Amino acid sequence: MRLTLHIWRQARPDARGAFATYVVSDITEHMSLLEVLDVLNTELVTRGAEPVAFEHDCREGICGSCGFVVNGVAHGPRGGTTVCQLHMRHFRDGDVLYLEPWRARSFPVVKDLVVDRSAFDRIVQRGGFISSRVGSAPEANSILVAKATADLAMDAAECIGCGACAAACPNGSAMLFVASKITHLGLLPQGQPERSSRARAMVEAMELEGFGSCSNHRECEAVCPKRISVMAIALMNRDYFAAAAGSGGTPGKVSG
Repeated sequence: MRLTLHIWRQARPDARGAFATYVVSDITEHMSLLEVLDVLNTELVTRGAEPVAFEHDCREGICGSCGFVVNGVAHGPRGGTTVCQLHMRHFRDGDVLYLEPWRARSFPVVKDLVVDRSAFDRIVQRGGFISSRVGSAPEANSILVAKATADLAMDAAECIGCGACAAACPNGSAMLFVASKITHLGLLPQGQPERSSRARAMVEAMELEGFGSCSNHRECEAVCPKRISVMAIALMNRDYFAAAAGSGGTPGKVSG
């Protein structure tokens, strides 16, 4: 295969960026898009040119490190997939691809396709955890959780924090990310002691980081590589408003 790549190049955060065009050959259908960038970077380094900067770690769609926009769509045209798992068999010989970083005010560009997503880390630090006493692990079956509740909690817990939701949202909202963290902890018994304070603190942290508001475009749901539903946002809103009212919600129960 042979592809034409128009890649956003930006030397540093305060530099002016622009698209640069590269033609990459000898691509097999089994390669991922990141492996295509590896091939390109090998050629660039061989010529003494600056390689394209992009993030990656596990390359198995688990860590959430990778992520950029492919032809206007976060993570590319194949739904439920990260760019590290986007393989060339889904493209055709001669295709033209435009690769650019997440476009969100709260994700400033560091270099090329790399953005600073530390805003997510700061939000999690405000409440994306549970506090428990140290010691041996309790017997798992000693705490009963209804299957419907457990399923919803596990669905929300699949969030890998890649940032595609905020990048795709026309308002630059991080609601789906924050909701997934609040929901999966707030549904389980272990998350109840801090349920109210968690919802309030994480939503306030999200607003301080400059993310926009949700206006139900559902672009976040469409590009989420783990297909997390916007129902998580509804559950988060329930907990947040209950916390603001001082009630803390109804622990461990799911409303339809």
